[in-house]
Amino acid sequence: MSDRGSLGLGADAPHVVNRGISGDRASDLYARWNEDAISVQPDLISILVGVNDAYHLIQGDARGASDRYRLAYTHLLEETRTVLPNAKIVLCEPFILRTGSLDEKWTAWETKMTAYRQIVQELADSYSATFVPLQHLFDEACERAPREHWLWDGIHPTAAGHEMIARQWLEVVSLPDLRG
Repeated sequence: MSDRGSLGLGADAPHVVNRGISGDRASDLYARWNEDAISVQPDLISILVGVNDAYHLIQGDARGASDRYRLAYTHLLEETRTVLPNAKIVLCEPFILRTGSLDEKWTAWETKMTAYRQIVQELADSYSATFVPLQHLFDEACERAPREHWLWDGIHPTAAGHEMIARQWLEVVSLPDLRG
């Protein structure tokens, strides 16, 4: 843990722990949830997951032999609400753009991700979580710059894409002390 004062942050600045792992699916999050989330005893948990679940299903590999997205995500939220009933939960909408390798199987990607976005919205409603919509931001951003400017391969954000996500998260989550 860093000394917040040495970083120029006030004593009341939030302590952020990022436990995201590139390539993880919802079931991977659930498998390590106790250690990576529950044991930290956070006041707020923010989750963005779904693209890797879709990837393995669409590619037909063994990690995607069955679609566990809703089931794993539900277990994760159920456990969180039981063990950390006062934690604020933020669910970020998974997003994609039609570019890079996604173009070849775009219909499958669009169908799966539309379903996953609906699942995340439903889970946010069911578990009194804050929902952060993101897909429409990327769709609208493509009117200002090419798709690759936001998501270099249709999945992974560029610096501009990350900034757009961060701004939306701060706007929706409404934590004025984080805005600086």
